[in-house]
Amino acid sequence: MTTTSATSSSTASTASTTSTASSTSAATSATVGQQILTSLGVTSGSSLSSLAPAIAKAQYASQTDALNTQLSKVQLQISEAGQLKSDLLTFQSSLSNLIDGGNLLPSPTVTNASVASASLPLGSSGSPSSYSLEVTQLAQPQVLASATSASTDTMQGGTLTFNFGTISGSSFTADSTHAASTITIPDGATLSQVASAINGAAMGVTAYVATNANGSQLVLKGTQGAADGFTITSSGTGTAGTTSLSTLAYDPSTTGSYTVAQSATDAAYKLDGIARTSTTNDITNAAPGLSLKLTGTNAGNPTTVSYSDPSSGITTAMQNITAVLNQIVGDMNTDMSTSSGGLYNDSGAKAMASKFSQLTNMVIMPNAASGAPKTLSDLGLAINKDGTYTLDTTKLATVLSTNANDVAAMFTKGVNGIYGTVNSMVSALTTSTDPGSLTGSVTRYTTLQSSLTAQQTALATQQSSLQDRLVAQYAATDATVATYNSTLTYLKAQIAAWNNTNNNG
Repeated sequence: MTTTSATSSSTASTASTTSTASSTSAATSATVGQQILTSLGVTSGSSLSSLAPAIAKAQYASQTDALNTQLSKVQLQISEAGQLKSDLLTFQSSLSNLIDGGNLLPSPTVTNASVASASLPLGSSGSPSSYSLEVTQLAQPQVLASATSASTDTMQGGTLTFNFGTISGSSFTADSTHAASTITIPDGATLSQVASAINGAAMGVTAYVATNANGSQLVLKGTQGAADGFTITSSGTGTAGTTSLSTLAYDPSTTGSYTVAQSATDAAYKLDGIARTSTTNDITNAAPGLSLKLTGTNAGNPTTVSYSDPSSGITTAMQNITAVLNQIVGDMNTDMSTSSGGLYNDSGAKAMASKFSQLTNMVIMPNAASGAPKTLSDLGLAINKDGTYTLDTTKLATVLSTNANDVAAMFTKGVNGIYGTVNSMVSALTTSTDPGSLTGSVTRYTTLQSSLTAQQTALATQQSSLQDRLVAQYAATDATVATYNSTLTYLKAQIAAWNNTNNNG
């Protein structure tokens, strides 16, 4: 009896231990499983279908992260390349406005402003000295006024022929280089219609009708210059008008019905005492660095044309140019930084850095005289090791004191000079035809951005499709599990009923 009891006790103990171990193992597995489900966002009682979004997202997470990283980088590259391009174009535009302002050149001024106004010819840098100016006669056009007629008068039809040349007293010498012009006057035309016909011919004579208390007059006005005088011949064939067309003919030997209000003359003036003439009062390149617009006379009382000193304006301009260059270089250095810049290996940014490194010693005035400044370095601009610039104002002041006009010539809008050099450089760095320019970089990165965005969209579509498939699969599984659970519940209830029956028996 004792042996049997011990054996039974031992068996019961072993069974209890096995049961406990199994329970512990099951509990541990359940805990690990619950942790996995929780990490996927699935709570107790969740269906398998709720796992689908998390699983689909996890499936494509690495690809999605890689695309997002590439998109962030290319967006930075587009922004930085675009900003450098904008910096260059703004610099180009600002420099253009600065030069157009006019205070970087020795501007000419006429002491007696009633005689003339002065300006610099296009591309000129002024004159190293002043000029004396004496105007004895202004250029003027021939002006004729017809006899007064009643407002109801009309002209008999025909033609009027204008011949051009020089009128001296009663004689006329035709200008062989200026062809005659013939216009047709309709029968019964009014003076206003005659004026319209003359103006429509665009031959260098304008016409209008002047009306006063005595009636109307046809006024004819030529162009400035002695050789632009004119005569008029008529050929009448009409009969409907009240006045013969011959009344509008003009011959200086007879004058006819016209009054000569003004004769055609050339301008006559002396520049530095040398007598000169001009067919017009607007005289371009009257002398080196000088264009004139004559407005009055000062015979016997010459006036002076002098030039302003641009040194102060040039100094300020060079200081501003240096500051702008340093701002652009600062942006460029940041963008090309190997640690944080998006353009450290970009062809457009490299081309820009190369151009800027050569700027100070580039010959921008190849035709400058010996000893005259030819480079920005000659004006005191120097480049530092980090690519920024420094302006030596003492060196600039020295060259301005000895070569002011030559320095000023560097601030014109010719092919050479500061603007021409910057304009050429900016155009090369921003052209759309060169894939190695900044514009080429922006185009390249924009194309890559579009490609990455398309890949991102395709990846999202694939993820969505996977999620839909998983939802469908897990929904079927959930339905099967629900059926199994229903059967299990039924069996558990039956087993419990059987156990109760046995216990009661």
